[in-house]
Amino acid sequence: MTLLIILFCVFAAVALMVILGERYGKPMEAEQQQKYSKILWVVVFIAIIAAIIRQMV
Repeated sequence: MTLLIILFCVFAAVALMVILGERYGKPMEAEQQQKYSKILWVVVFIAIIAAIIRQMV
């Protein structure tokens, strides 16, 4: 029963984020999106390397 309550809370929070994001969110400009996409590759690469190192230790 506890698992069902936790799952319900998670799905309710996600639904709330989607509703509020659609209502109050604004689309990103192309320049800002390009900047974030360049940074995202570096962040993902660092996260993968950190996970590999953590598993080796």
